[in-house]
Amino acid sequence: MQNGHYAQGHGSRERSSGSDMGSDNVTERGWGSTSVSDPSSNQTTDGCGENSGNHVNGRPLGSEETLPDPLPIIPYWSAKRHLSCGNPAPRSSNSTKLFPWRGSAPGKLKTANAALVLCLNIDVDPPDTIKTNPCAVLECWVDPHTMPSHKALEAIGTNLQHQFEGLSLKIPYKPILDPSYEDLRRFCLNLRKQAKDETICFYYNGHGVPRPTPSGELWCFNRNYTQYIPVSLMEVQSWLGSPGVYIWDCSGAGHLLNNFNTFAERRDQEVFTTRGGYFDGMQPYMNSLQLAACLAHEQLPSCPELPADIFTSCLTSPIDIALRYFIMTHLLPNNITPDMVMQLPGDLKDRRTPLGELNWIFTAITDTIAWTTFPRDVFTRLYRSDLLIASLFRNFLLAERIMKNYHCTPHTYPPLPATNTHTLWAAWDLAVDTCLRQLPDLLTKNPGAANAPASPTGQTGALGGRVGQSIQRGAPNGPQAEKPYQYIPSRFFTDQLTAFEVWISRGGSALTKRGPLSLPPQNSGSGFDGVDGTIGVAANVSGTSTSSGHQTEEDLVPRKPPDQLPIVLQVLLSQPHRLRALILLSQFVDLGPWAVNLVLTIGIFPYISKLLQAAGQDLRPVLIFIWARILAVDPSVQVDLHNTQGFKYFANVLALADDQPQHALPNSSEHKAMCAFILSAVARDYNNGQIACWRDRVFDNCFEKLDEGDFLLRQWSALCIAQIWDGNDEIKVYGVDRGTQDKLILMLSDDSPEVRAASLYALGTFMGASGSADPAKQGGGGTGTQYQLEDRIHFRMEVAVATGATLAVKDDASPMVRKELLVLISCLVKEWRGYFVICAWIYWEEDRKWRTDTSAQPHEEEITCQAVAEWLDVFGDDDVTQENRVLLSSFFTIFAVLLELTTDPYHEVATLAQTITDYIMALLIASPLYRLECTSLDSPPVPVDCRGGAPGGGAHSRVSSLQSSPLMQHPPSPVLPRPSLTRTDSMTNTLSSGVTSTLRRTSSFANALRNLAGGIAFPSTEDTRTPPSPIPPSQSRPDSLVASRPPSPNYNLAQYTSPYLKPPTSSGVSAALVASQPPSPTQYRAHPDYLPSHVMEALMEEDMVRLRSRRRATTHGRRSGPSFGGPGGDLSSPSGSIFSVDSNGSNVPLGCGTGKGLRDVLPLKSSFFDWCCEYFKEPQMRQAEADEPGSTQYNYQVWRQQRNEQIIAETHSQAVVAETSRWDRPVANLQVNSNPLCMALHAYDPHLVIANDTDMISVWDWSQRKLLNYFCNGNPRGTSITSLQIINQDVGGIIMTGSADGVVRLYRNYDSTSDQGPLQMVSSFRGLNEMINVRRGSGLIMDWKQSGGSLLLGGDSRIIRVWDAHTESQVLDLETNSESPVTSLASDHGSSSTFVAGFADGVIKVFDRRLEEDDAVVRSYHEHHWWVQNVRYHSRIDGQLLSASLSGEVRLWDIRGSDRAAQAWDPHPGGLSCFDVHPQTGVFATTSALTPTNWRHQRLIIHSISELNYSALSTLNLTTGLSVYPSRPPSVYIPRSTSFAFHPVEMLYAIGQPDGSVKITGCKLA
Repeated sequence: MQNGHYAQGHGSRERSSGSDMGSDNVTERGWGSTSVSDPSSNQTTDGCGENSGNHVNGRPLGSEETLPDPLPIIPYWSAKRHLSCGNPAPRSSNSTKLFPWRGSAPGKLKTANAALVLCLNIDVDPPDTIKTNPCAVLECWVDPHTMPSHKALEAIGTNLQHQFEGLSLKIPYKPILDPSYEDLRRFCLNLRKQAKDETICFYYNGHGVPRPTPSGELWCFNRNYTQYIPVSLMEVQSWLGSPGVYIWDCSGAGHLLNNFNTFAERRDQEVFTTRGGYFDGMQPYMNSLQLAACLAHEQLPSCPELPADIFTSCLTSPIDIALRYFIMTHLLPNNITPDMVMQLPGDLKDRRTPLGELNWIFTAITDTIAWTTFPRDVFTRLYRSDLLIASLFRNFLLAERIMKNYHCTPHTYPPLPATNTHTLWAAWDLAVDTCLRQLPDLLTKNPGAANAPASPTGQTGALGGRVGQSIQRGAPNGPQAEKPYQYIPSRFFTDQLTAFEVWISRGGSALTKRGPLSLPPQNSGSGFDGVDGTIGVAANVSGTSTSSGHQTEEDLVPRKPPDQLPIVLQVLLSQPHRLRALILLSQFVDLGPWAVNLVLTIGIFPYISKLLQAAGQDLRPVLIFIWARILAVDPSVQVDLHNTQGFKYFANVLALADDQPQHALPNSSEHKAMCAFILSAVARDYNNGQIACWRDRVFDNCFEKLDEGDFLLRQWSALCIAQIWDGNDEIKVYGVDRGTQDKLILMLSDDSPEVRAASLYALGTFMGASGSADPAKQGGGGTGTQYQLEDRIHFRMEVAVATGATLAVKDDASPMVRKELLVLISCLVKEWRGYFVICAWIYWEEDRKWRTDTSAQPHEEEITCQAVAEWLDVFGDDDVTQENRVLLSSFFTIFAVLLELTTDPYHEVATLAQTITDYIMALLIASPLYRLECTSLDSPPVPVDCRGGAPGGGAHSRVSSLQSSPLMQHPPSPVLPRPSLTRTDSMTNTLSSGVTSTLRRTSSFANALRNLAGGIAFPSTEDTRTPPSPIPPSQSRPDSLVASRPPSPNYNLAQYTSPYLKPPTSSGVSAALVASQPPSPTQYRAHPDYLPSHVMEALMEEDMVRLRSRRRATTHGRRSGPSFGGPGGDLSSPSGSIFSVDSNGSNVPLGCGTGKGLRDVLPLKSSFFDWCCEYFKEPQMRQAEADEPGSTQYNYQVWRQQRNEQIIAETHSQAVVAETSRWDRPVANLQVNSNPLCMALHAYDPHLVIANDTDMISVWDWSQRKLLNYFCNGNPRGTSITSLQIINQDVGGIIMTGSADGVVRLYRNYDSTSDQGPLQMVSSFRGLNEMINVRRGSGLIMDWKQSGGSLLLGGDSRIIRVWDAHTESQVLDLETNSESPVTSLASDHGSSSTFVAGFADGVIKVFDRRLEEDDAVVRSYHEHHWWVQNVRYHSRIDGQLLSASLSGEVRLWDIRGSDRAAQAWDPHPGGLSCFDVHPQTGVFATTSALTPTNWRHQRLIIHSISELNYSALSTLNLTTGLSVYPSRPPSVYIPRSTSFAFHPVEMLYAIGQPDGSVKITGCKLA
């Protein structure tokens, strides 16, 4: 681009394409800010922090000399998606609705015609008027005494018409000259007849008749002009009707304005009293506008230098009167006369001429005065609804300025604040002065200028209304002098643009407190879009701050916008200034939705729409940017873009190839992403927009952009595809022909979580989910008709899409992605619910068979196997049989994943999965399967722990049980369920929530389910699907219950929806309740004579009938809804399900049942698109508040950085001394409630995180001995927290926990004293899902590497999984090649990809992630013969590591040496409990195990591993506080009763004892 401002400001998303991290480098939020409005995945960060330079988030912070160095380490799990999980931010309590910029419909005015009534009666003065001598005589710039009176009247009328035409040419004006009463009445009635319901302009000049009467009468004449005839305003109102614009130019005009309002109010009151209001199209009389020349007691000025109709002159020819007034009040050189002023060359409509430039400046100044003075609704109604009205009220400001100097007060209705002393009038005077000083040279050196008439004459076109003249008066095109004078244009617009630029660059974007300098609240009218009026504010649902422990941002609002904003819009008309004005506008609208709304209210839309027709390539980037902001704030402009074909502008940019230099676009990928967003907004829920985008190859171009390197372009290309084919069968057919769905499934392995979620969103709309913003539009209808495919192929395609997506992302670490997966699954369940009912039945029977005793009845064991086998035998053909087996296996795989997700650790995901599962279970209960004699659906569920054994046990036998079924002989992929504990919880909770919280079908089933009342409580709703704002936990439940539940996410908005219409009124089943329910399947017959295979066949056939009905839709375009015609009616809803019959042809219904008691809860509705749209509402060109030098958050982060560096510097010198000093200096003693089994110390804050033997976590400030927080982790009963880490310690900290169920959870805001807000779950995911049940397991072992963002997970699994925090995805799985669980993990300190793992059998293995999986183990050590308690790298020497086993041995290994230990110690021959190595200094610590002979005390040894000293530094005997010997460890996963942890930086350590005491001890450095 040829400008610097926009290129620099808009380049906030720089990429580091050369990084080995790939696109995931730009998926994390920059440090310091936790604001929800911070853009997600749009900041450039470097994974290692080594080349970040002086940029944060890719934004330059300022000069290198004045700003501190940025933090070298990037915080993870701190992007926007982690704060909102794909949920749009709820409106904050202090937000205001944005004003509707198109004008409010009830008061909108559009002028249709005008009556120009002149009652002059030239040469005859009215009786109540005494004129001075000399006095003002000019009427419409015509001296009536220079010609006969009748010609003068005609000339005045013609000039007046020309002057009004200069304001608006499209309106017919009718001069009515000296009318009689009858003529006036006839003309007025004709005007209303022609105008219909639109506005009439009524101009009245009463200079030749008496003043209006106090009772509200104006005057006209009789036919002979011998009498003055009074006309009541009541009559005028009845003639002209409403609405109208009235101009009263006469002395005492205030009488007319006041009485008009009195009469109008009376009329309106009568209409509302008698008829209740006006009919459609007619507006109240009080909606009329009035402009009066003076107050009721005032008389018009008669100054001879001014025209007699000075009010009319100001309204219709403002430049002429303004120039005359200027030379009357200012002394100019060269004796410039009024006659010279009237010869000012130029054309009012040509801004390149002096006269046109002055008119342009005048328009900009009066617009700006009105904008800065009047309320928003008044400004929009008067200045943005009609061209004539806008011109009149704009010029009225000049009339007020001039006439008040002559003791005359023009006024209006509605009344307006005074503007005659506005500071911008000084700018107007300066512009006039600059122009008029050049006037003598213009006239003398351009002789053609002197040919213009010197003064107005009787000629009708002479000077009458220069506003309306297109003839260039005094044009310099006549005879030329030797050297024509070159007019110097005014610097007005350049200076105003500079002032606007200064406002933006000097803190205009900063937030401030409410007051005179803040953005005024939007007044009146209902807003649109519900967008917050504040910017940069994290709309925290709990009403808490999102800053780093300081000032709450919700108290801050935008600053008052600059006065130059309307002037900047006027500059868009000028070619030389246009680019600069657009750049400044783009910087302004970047401030937030409030700025976009202001610009739209001022009137940018017509200008910016017309610029889409411009061919200049230099405008493309800035136009794209502005349009993206407009559509993000007001999506309704999609209709305008379609009707004007403006969308083609963006479609053409999206189609540009990057290898065409002639079409080069700066920052091409981001601008194309904006174009994709704009086009997706055009297509969203708008059929015409979808078809237009399809025809302009937008779909094809987005398909091609799915392979682009920029993640934002990939994301919006997928979202654009989603909106184009949403509900449009024809485009879905086209997409299938291109293989779009297969491409989107491949993108589910993308590095960016946003891209993965966008791909799932597109697949969801393809499968029938609704992409509409309307919450009432639920979606449905699957993939549409797909008439080009056979119905069986169509069926297989839908199943393949859902299965492929499920297998690709079921283990995704991002809950946002898992939520989108559930939306996709809900679409499949909606269309193929019969298959899912069968899968639910098979799962129930298989699960029950596995849980009961092996000596169960044979027919019970074989019921599902026999049913599936009989069903498959019907097909005969082996290929068909195999196909149906695979299809049912695919449904079963999806159903198993769905059950897994019902126990997802992230609450929103679990809630949505429970909604889907309960819907399936409700259909199962309503199906004929429930009535089978051989089924166990009406039997009590088997208790969870009936199989005995360790918690989570029996996983292997469960897998074999599933795989022994004929259903699972050839699954599409291995089904690897979690331990049976959670699976059983899922199943029982599903049934209990689906039945006990709703109506009961039979008493036996209800009685059985009463035992499950202690399960998870599911919230129940009536009919609403829109979740309310969450209530703070403290207000909704007792504190004791809060402590037993894990913290909620920031936006915990997902809400459970029951499949039943009404919940029960009581827990029991009364006869009245049963009698009120619709007939249940059990009422057909007590012992049905059909088999399970018959029911399976009927359910599947019912699904196929629904598909065929959908495919028979006659129209291939967009459907009006999800309903299709057919024999069964609306087959897409449960209530419309048909009855299939059994194989014997009997009339026994075998379908899903009538389902009259069920509601349509599927498919789920995603909010991901709205969340993505927030990106274009958030500031991109400016730094976030946390990155703004001088802001509270920025100062806090700089302070943290400097403090951290100081701590590191101090401890660096202490580390050398500590290797030879004693470690027995007491620091602090804490007492916790339970056994502290896992501990982690914060590197820079005095925080200690402690996990007990179950699922409770406490956070302590050890320096103050104060408990900061205490909360539940939420892992299942019988499991423990086995790993604990604190990540992002440089910028605050996030607690990361790993529990024995294989789940990783992360928590923020754990410091309750720092005013960060409530404790929140950031994210959670299943780190390992192949957990093995062993007699003595280690649970989940974690190792976190902050510099690379990598998380190693091992434990009770045969693999070690590597997760990448950048991408929130699995990097690789490494086989351990061991039958023993992993007991410890440690990553190399440097940038190496090696790590070491210890095992329960005593083996230590060193892995290299860069090698192939078979060669990943590079070293193995076998000197330990028992459980390796811990392994740690040497803190001072590279390539060395230490390990310790429970038998008490400690070994030092050198990776570069042999397989034998370089050094060996045996500090605890009786057994070892804990082992750790200090990360900064060369010491390690060991504690002795508790033995039957020594359990009252524990021995702690601090040992040096310096090359010069391998001796023990300190030996302490610590009291355990136990009264009896513990026969077993507190946790089956942790083989110790005590805990130990070194401080990551300082020379401290913490040791926890079984009695709950925790001692913080340090090194004696002095």
